[in-house]
Amino acid sequence: MMAVLWLLASATLSAAQTDAGTNAGTTFTTLHSFNVADGTLPFAGLVQGTNGSLYGTTYYGGAQNSGEVFEITTAGTLTTLYSLCSASDCADGEYTYATPIQASSGNFYGTTYLGGTNDLGTVFSVSPSGKLTTLHSFNGTDGSEPLAGVVLANGNIYGTTNSGGANNSGTVFKVTPSGTFTTLHSFCSQSGCPDGSGPFAGLVLGTDGNLYGTTYVGGVHGKGAVFKITPGGSLTTLHSFCSQTGCTDGAFPQTGLVQASNGILYGTTIIGGAYGSGTIFSITTSGKLTTLYNVCSQNGCPNGNYLYAPLIQATDGNLYGIMQVGGASNHGTIFKITTSGTLTTLYSFCSQSNCADGAYPAGGLLQDTSGNLYGTTADGGTNGKGTVFSLSLGLSPFVEAQPGFGKVGTAIKILGTNLTGATSVTFNGTAASFKVVSSSEITTTVPVGATTGVVQVTTGSGTLTSNLPFRVQ
Repeated sequence: MMAVLWLLASATLSAAQTDAGTNAGTTFTTLHSFNVADGTLPFAGLVQGTNGSLYGTTYYGGAQNSGEVFEITTAGTLTTLYSLCSASDCADGEYTYATPIQASSGNFYGTTYLGGTNDLGTVFSVSPSGKLTTLHSFNGTDGSEPLAGVVLANGNIYGTTNSGGANNSGTVFKVTPSGTFTTLHSFCSQSGCPDGSGPFAGLVLGTDGNLYGTTYVGGVHGKGAVFKITPGGSLTTLHSFCSQTGCTDGAFPQTGLVQASNGILYGTTIIGGAYGSGTIFSITTSGKLTTLYNVCSQNGCPNGNYLYAPLIQATDGNLYGIMQVGGASNHGTIFKITTSGTLTTLYSFCSQSNCADGAYPAGGLLQDTSGNLYGTTADGGTNGKGTVFSLSLGLSPFVEAQPGFGKVGTAIKILGTNLTGATSVTFNGTAASFKVVSSSEITTTVPVGATTGVVQVTTGSGTLTSNLPFRVQ
């Protein structure tokens, strides 16, 4: 609950004004300012759909003031897909911190923090046309109050709950698209909670087929942990934070992990480190942790403070993220950090009068296939209710395979921009038959002879390369 209370409190802080602006070579654009009727307090990030639009959620606002699932074009036209708590007694769920994720069926999956049959949260699917289906209502013994979104693996949906389970310390769960639910692990299963407790973040699917995540507290020192769990539920603790004197390795990881193209996982903590304000770290899949950056290394935290949102790796190989406060106006920042630890602040929020550009970003960034970054702020904007924004850094367009792995013959969707007129699709050089569904989507199958490597799509404008290697299983 600490993150929940802090976020709600931060959204009420007064708005300062400054003329900070962006770094040279970057273009910041506010795409939408929420107005309560279409949502407010978007704590989650965005995901790109197969139609080229972006999808996200808000915690409050909408028809029932219980949050919304929305679609927004990259030009800024927002459409409400579903207003939560539209069913009697909020059986469909209410209040969500989760970034939705799209499956090959076209449906989006996510979680709600509360609501459902037992008012302890749900796992749901929603169609692109806005039909919501509750897949599972948590009952406490199988988990409760999920703060994070879900990940898709092996045709199933995996996620975490912040509390509930056998020890009321949170769980890792699996649910099928038809709603069959399994608790894979209940945290604090041993005395002292060496396996961790209270995960705020979701899971990431590793290239080895295992799932990786963090817990906010627990671990050997009670300051959080990084763990690995197999799809069958066997959990291994990779690192317990505050293992070093003075917690120089960090403490209390609220965010999840991202696996970079080098196979290493990257994440953040909100406390600890050399200056007590958190860290950015790397950790191998075998558990070797390295602190890359110590937050607030400069007086006044001009590079930002409070690492609430997860990192992403963009196509230039660098990691990008947000800090919820700090920066030139103390309303949060967007930053870039190399995998060796050099950090650059790209934008400070509330750089415009009355924070028209937004304030207090809470959700992670998205790089869509145009190459631009997109995200949300929980406050600010024209109406003071949060925003959707874009940041152009001049990064090149690319294509993205969904899923990013599969056997020969597996059906694959390729997302991109301006795909109409594509003349070839290759998997690490092996040609594949394909169909252009729209300017943003191609369907194909993994061809015979394909090996692990990049996917490339040739169009009249040139060749687009996938952001990550496709893994042939």
